[in-house]
Amino acid sequence: MASASELDPVLTKQQRIAELAKQSPHMGFTSLAHHIDLRWLHEAYLRTRPDGAPGVDGQTIRDYNTNLPGNLRSLLERAKSGTYHAPPVRRVHIPKGTGPETRPIGIPTFEDKVLQRAVVMVLEAVYEQDFRPCSYGFRPGRSAHQALDSLWRQTMGMRGGWVVEVDIRKFFDTLDHAHLRDLLRQRIRDGVLLRLIGKWLRSCSKRRFSVEHGDGKDSIPHRSYRRAVEARRTNATRSQAWRTATRNRFARGAQCLVLSGTQRLPVAHDSP
Repeated sequence: MASASELDPVLTKQQRIAELAKQSPHMGFTSLAHHIDLRWLHEAYLRTRPDGAPGVDGQTIRDYNTNLPGNLRSLLERAKSGTYHAPPVRRVHIPKGTGPETRPIGIPTFEDKVLQRAVVMVLEAVYEQDFRPCSYGFRPGRSAHQALDSLWRQTMGMRGGWVVEVDIRKFFDTLDHAHLRDLLRQRIRDGVLLRLIGKWLRSCSKRRFSVEHGDGKDSIPHRSYRRAVEARRTNATRSQAWRTATRNRFARGAQCLVLSGTQRLPVAHDSP
């Protein structure tokens, strides 16, 4: 009986990318866009939320479906040829917590969501091999509930201790484009993908990178930055030595982390 990967060419391609990324953790990929074909785009379309809010053009999935094959072919041609223009992101503000502060979010057009999803499927195959087990933020098959469960088990195993929650305020609102590009190029050097990601970054308002919840967690600015940072693994040796000596552990989300340990945790410049 044929395996799932043999029946699904998109999954097969993702597995091949993942295997190469795992075998060569320091390699920069120069040829990835060729994997994105009509089958790949159609799979990205199927993975795009059908009930998401429309973007600036007002187009819904029902509108896009009226000529789905033609729309996907046109999208593929524009993406590969460099003629694709990232449309403006519809900006709205939603309440943040219970106070008066609001969070700006951007809502891409439906077609833009499909293409972003297609690129995310490529990035996912590469960067999932670089993530550490303690990272849970917006990863496939992982959730905040799993992070809390892991933290609870670790803390109970140590019979209690210190617990510190760290949340980087307005992290994605102040994301630096140049820093993001430098980090991204360490693993992704495909010209087509870098050009598309650059267009998406330019379509966002300056210093505003929050994206619609649900679709936003798979947006290019979010995933690219988180995965590129994770791939760097700065101070990994020192961090591992610190955790071993103090029995401290941590779980990471998208822009926050929780640390726990038997000893008082270091702060400021002493943190790992």
